[in-house]
Amino acid sequence: MKGDSGYSTTAEQQKQEEKLWGAMKITACVLGTGLLIFTALVNSVSWYVQNIWDASGHFWQSIWLKFYYLLEGKEWTIFLLGTAVFPTLAFWCFNGILLVADVTGKPTFITRYRIQLGKNNPVDTKKLRHVIYTVLCNQFFVSLPMLVPVFYVMKWWGNTFSKELPTFRWFLMELSIFTLIEEILFYYTHRLVHLPLLYKHIHKKHHEWTAPIGVVSLYAHPIEHLVSNSLPVMVGPMVMGSHVVSIAVWFFLVFITTSISHCGYHLPFLPSPEFHDFHHLKFNQCYGVLGVLDYLHGTDKMFRQTKAYERHRVLLSLTPLSESIPDAPKRAE
Repeated sequence: MKGDSGYSTTAEQQKQEEKLWGAMKITACVLGTGLLIFTALVNSVSWYVQNIWDASGHFWQSIWLKFYYLLEGKEWTIFLLGTAVFPTLAFWCFNGILLVADVTGKPTFITRYRIQLGKNNPVDTKKLRHVIYTVLCNQFFVSLPMLVPVFYVMKWWGNTFSKELPTFRWFLMELSIFTLIEEILFYYTHRLVHLPLLYKHIHKKHHEWTAPIGVVSLYAHPIEHLVSNSLPVMVGPMVMGSHVVSIAVWFFLVFITTSISHCGYHLPFLPSPEFHDFHHLKFNQCYGVLGVLDYLHGTDKMFRQTKAYERHRVLLSLTPLSESIPDAPKRAE
């Protein structure tokens, strides 16, 4: 019997290893195919966009050169402004607007698009003060020091402070690679901090908000902010040796999109936050950014069976999706 048990355990382990290896191969195949398709689309579509870009290229190039010569020789200052000051201001300006709605419950043209109805209406100001304090600490004492080694890596590449801006096609290619790297690193580091021991001591802080708001996107334990929030975003530009302008735009996009995914409102014409909002609601679903790895690993099965999945699209009208696709009424007990 003992031998049979050992054989059974070995067989199960082998089966798990084969399943993991199969999932990894599928992941590589799907992501590789997706990248090739994206590249093909870029080559066909970006030619037209490139003409528009070239028409205004001289304008942007001249603006960059004025800024470059104004701070010539002060590469750290240029890097700091592009990678810290500009994206951080964008983060707080965007979330400042959302915080007005969160705290006051007005204006209704924002609050009527709330995803989890009846939650944070209005938000607990005591909890909010703690969130803002934590976010500021993460930005100043985790993210900012991390930019120092990133700066030297980028300086080593030698392209970051070039007088020539990257072409539009190259910039699109960089964005696709940044996004791919972020999806992979964020998904697996996020699942890592959901392991019971790490969740209890690290990630549980972020999940204090089962109905998140925009500023909660950076509300996390310092270790999580370092490993799961910051590194996945910074690795792409370091691998590519990107121009400081490309990095600034990428960081700007990341700050805005992560704020949208946590904001708690499914607003018209903006990316859908339903996917990550569901993660905060259920904890063990929807770990990634794009949802590709969740689909491959089956960590979105519950999500796909809900009304939230039906609402997970860009809202192209002014009617809230909570009204056009309402949740099923709860059964009376």
